[in-house]
Amino acid sequence: MLKLGIYQHFKGNYYRVLHLARHSETEEYMVVYHPAENKDDLWLRPLAMFDETIAREGKTLKRFSFVKP
Repeated sequence: MLKLGIYQHFKGNYYRVLHLARHSETEEYMVVYHPAENKDDLWLRPLAMFDETIAREGKTLKRFSFVKP
């Protein structure tokens, strides 16, 4: 499963992953995170999307890359 900690988005911003949660209706895993500079701004994204590999400008890369715990 996904490690908790700091991740870098492919566009450059940093985020802290706080928790993994499950959607009450679909049981889909979701990632609870916030921008590194604003811990009060909580975001939620499906785990499958958070952890996916994407193609940009001819390169294949992770949408979010693990940086540190």
